[in-house]
Amino acid sequence: MSEFLASPSGRAILRAIAPGTALRDGLERILRGRTGALIVVGYDDVVESICSGGFELDVAFSSTRLRELAKMDGAVVLDDSATRILRAAVQLLPDASIETSESGTRHRTAQRVAVQTGFPVISVSQSMRIVAVYYRDDRYVVEDSDAILSRANQALATLERYKARLDEVSQTLSALEIEDLVTVRDVATLVQRLEMVRRISLEIRGYVDELGADGRLLALQLDELVGPSSPDRELVVRDYLDERRDLDEALAAIEALDSTALIDLALTARILGIGGVGGDVLDAATSPRGYRMLSRIPRIPRAMVDAVVAHFGSLQKMLAASVEDLQVVDGIGAVRARSVREGLSRLAETSLIDRFI
Repeated sequence: MSEFLASPSGRAILRAIAPGTALRDGLERILRGRTGALIVVGYDDVVESICSGGFELDVAFSSTRLRELAKMDGAVVLDDSATRILRAAVQLLPDASIETSESGTRHRTAQRVAVQTGFPVISVSQSMRIVAVYYRDDRYVVEDSDAILSRANQALATLERYKARLDEVSQTLSALEIEDLVTVRDVATLVQRLEMVRRISLEIRGYVDELGADGRLLALQLDELVGPSSPDRELVVRDYLDERRDLDEALAAIEALDSTALIDLALTARILGIGGVGGDVLDAATSPRGYRMLSRIPRIPRAMVDAVVAHFGSLQKMLAASVEDLQVVDGIGAVRARSVREGLSRLAETSLIDRFI
């Protein structure tokens, strides 16, 4: 996935020009009219300082107005929400010392203005009939919905396979946790699969943003497949992370791994600080603290999960605890203690049945 799509700012820009928006309608009218355009989405003192000539409008934005104004030489300046047209027929005079990889005059100007102002700049090529968005140092060519949908459907099919494998690995780890037979390899494999699914999901979310109104069905399929942002990755890391290491730093280190490094299970284990050093670290035994298992019990608040884990320290001790033992934990009464005890028993039974059937 491109850096532009991966960044929140880039995705926000793509949502603003996605199919179904007034700005996208205006861009398509310009393309059909076979004229070019240069559009700055944002206005401040820096933009004003590089604007020369033209005229001030400050009128409500509409796709037809944008199309008519684009017929004139010069750029069109919108406010940062693209709801008002502020200036038109403007000559932009950015700093010529800003490096640019573009060759055409319009595209060179667009790239320099984007770098100098920090606002998105849209360039519509008259000869190439393409729409390019420049934002800071990034350039993104807006594609046709059919091409995006084709890639999105391929990514969705890949996600289905990865999600099915993730579910298998997760069920296996749950059963091994109940039996206290977990190895570092089992943990690293689940973390790897969770990260793969997260990355593919983010890529598809980017396609949904690009498609706008055309991506509603894709968004429904994605939500049905993976649901909202899953806490599983954080819970697994919390279960096994070395106590001397920071959770956020570990998650960031996993996210920073490239596709080749992510395949290396030993590297994932080192990030978590488990398995020790020397020998085959992946076959070393390890035990969970119990965050993931407790979080699967319905109606158990996160604060209570943290309190139970802090008191017992390991999943095996929780499984061996009675209702009376659980009541000793601050904030847990008889009813909640019974819910936790029964919930753990059901999860243990279900995990073992799922593994051996």
